[in-house]
Formats: sequence, C-alpha cells, structure tokens
Amino acid sequence: MVQAVESSSEQNRALPSQAKPFSPEDDAYLREALKRCSASTYEAAFQFRKTKNTEHLPAIVLGIIERYVEPDLRAKLKDPDDDLRLIEDLGIDSLTMMEIVILVEEVLQMSINNEELRHLRTLGDVKQFIECKVRGLPLPKPTKFLPIEQIMSIMPIQPPFLFLNEASVSSQGASARYKISGQEFFLQGHFKDNPVMPASIMLEAIGQLAVLFLLEGGAGEPSKVVNPQTIFFTSCEGVRCHRMCKPGEVLSLSIKPKRLKAPLATFEGGIRVGQEKAAIAEEITLTFGYAEEVAVEPARPAAVNGEPTPLAAVVNA
Repeated sequence: MVQAVESSSEQNRALPSQAKPFSPEDDAYLREALKRCSASTYEAAFQFRKTKNTEHLPAIVLGIIERYVEPDLRAKLKDPDDDLRLIEDLGIDSLTMMEIVILVEEVLQMSINNEELRHLRTLGDVKQFIECKVRGLPLPKPTKFLPIEQIMSIMPIQPPFLFLNEASVSSQGASARYKISGQEFFLQGHFKDNPVMPASIMLEAIGQLAVLFLLEGGAGEPSKVVNPQTIFFTSCEGVRCHRMCKPGEVLSLSIKPKRLKAPLATFEGGIRVGQEKAAIAEEITLTFGYAEEVAVEPARPAAVNGEPTPLAAVVNA
C-alpha cells in the first residue's frame, strides 16, 4: 500500500516543487508508463511525484533498469551492488540504455542530454547522476575506467604481485576485478592439492585498490600529486573473511575513503565473488606524501616469521 503520510525525513529531503499538483490523470499516466515494472517501482515513483523526496530515487532507477534487464540477469539486482557494470554485468547495450533513459525522463519529468550518458558505466554512476540532475547539483566527475596496461603504468606495485586486472575510479571510491588464474606463485603451496587464495593476499588486493585511488587524484588536494614512492601500509581494523576463493573465480573489489588527510588515508573495502561476500575490511589505513614534499617515514610493516609483508596485514589464511 502506498504510504499517505510523509515522514519528517521525507520533508527534510523534499525538493521545492514548482510543478502543478499530482492529479489523478498524472497517476493514471504513471501507472501506464510503469506497467511492466514492479509494484514497488510504481510506489516509489508515486511518492516521489507527490513529495519530491529524493530518497525514493534509487528504488525508481533500480526498478526501471530491472525492467530492461534479461530475466536470467535480474538476480544480480536483488541485492544490488553499486559496482555492477551496465554492459558487462547487466547486458545493457546503448539502445537499451536509451530506452531506460526515456522512461526515466517520463517518470521523473526531467530531460537528459545524450552526451551526459557517455561516462555512465556502473549502477552507482546512474543513481548518482540521476540524483544530481533531479536536485540541480553539479554532475559528478566521470568515472575513470583503467585497463590493466594503464594500471601497470600508474602503480608502484607490479606483476606478479599486482592483483588488479581492471579498475574504475571515481570521486566517491574505486572498484576493480581480479581473476584468480591458478598460476599465481603462492598457490603452489597454499594448499597442497587444494589451491586457495590466501586471505592476506585478498587484503593486499583491497589495499592496492586504495593505492590506485590515491594516485588517480583521490587524496583531496587538487593542486597536489601523490608520490607513488611514499605510499605504505599502516594498519587495518575489522577484517573478516566469509568464503574461500579458488582458481577460476573473479574477485570484485571495492573501496571507499573514510578519512583523507595527509599523511594518512583510511578506507573501507570489500571483496565479492558474484553476489557472495568474500572478505571485508572496516578500515585500511595507508600513509602517503605529495610529490613536492619530503617523503614521510612509513610505519613499519607487519611481519610474518620475521619477514615484512608489502601492503597486507597479517591475516590467517
């Protein structure tokens, strides 16, 4: 049932409305436009049109996208991840994207320029873009997609100890993928006849994605450039592993900055395999310096059997 009473939070997030009141004719048109979407999509759209509360936008956008995704891929939207890629993960081509945009324009009564869609690569990109358009805020900077060749040119960490095959970096965070090939050197003895990716290496991969975020301009100082030779692991908190990861599986990594103030940067991060949670780190902290500054003395890395680890904290694999 559609809620008829606005909560205080809805009032706080409501946009100033200069449009005409939502009439029965408007409701009939909205029902017709969303007739192939879920009932919850209509309810969210109804509430938005009545209250202009932007909290309903994610449900509307997600419901409309689900309408155009092939049935066998819709399971990915049941527990949606903002890092889901429109083309690679959801099978949305350029023509389908135009259909989605047209319906979004009708439901939200807005206009979207085709040129603005060029840099939308993930579900999170779309949701953030729509909210900025509706609220009249500056559009977010485009997400940067980095193939392996570009990652290698940026990162101080190189194969065979680089665990990012591709990555996307935005002002809000970063995501990446790594396929466990089965040829990794550490799988030769971890474990005998049962290769499993060490948890410490998964944490290393999350940390490497945080390094990439810092090097791609995410350190909060537009006029300064982070020196790649100054980035080192400092500490981690709240690390938990939820499943084993084996050769052939693709790790989906994500990080978001929590605190950024030189010389420290703290992130939260996680890894999924498909829709399954594999590992999380509530806080990973790195130390860094800028190119024009003298490098800070890095914290001493954690040690295993007396030997320092590069970026990863000590985690029982």
